[in-house]
Amino acid sequence: MIISAALAAVLVPLAAAPAVSVPTTARAYVDKRVNACAGSGGGCRPGAVAHYWYKRGSSARGVGWVYASREGVRSGTARWLVKKPGGTWKTGGGWKRAGRVGGTFVETSWGRDGHTGPVYPRGTRICVQFKGLSTKACVSLK
Repeated sequence: MIISAALAAVLVPLAAAPAVSVPTTARAYVDKRVNACAGSGGGCRPGAVAHYWYKRGSSARGVGWVYASREGVRSGTARWLVKKPGGTWKTGGGWKRAGRVGGTFVETSWGRDGHTGPVYPRGTRICVQFKGLSTKACVSLK
């Protein structure tokens, strides 16, 4: 499940991940996850994780999925925004209801694992935004 994978990416260091044999065709791609927390106080208010991929030597970055989380609330609606280098902000994914995970923590996601999804140039910024919250959590595709 994307949400569990995204949360694990934030909480579990990559060094703890077991080694897995990867087919030769999959080695042509580099898969990365980037995450960020924003806001004041403890926890992520909000938090963002993005999975992206690219072929070695390419400046194009494909976005597989985007994950948004927020602590300190019991419900919320979120979307993600994207800005190409030198461009303007555009909506990446529509408003989506964030589900309660436990206590006062909500999360939602867009996309799926694999080498699918929209393609952007290196340096593109992705932010997650919750309705009623001016603070955004942003990541960059390197």
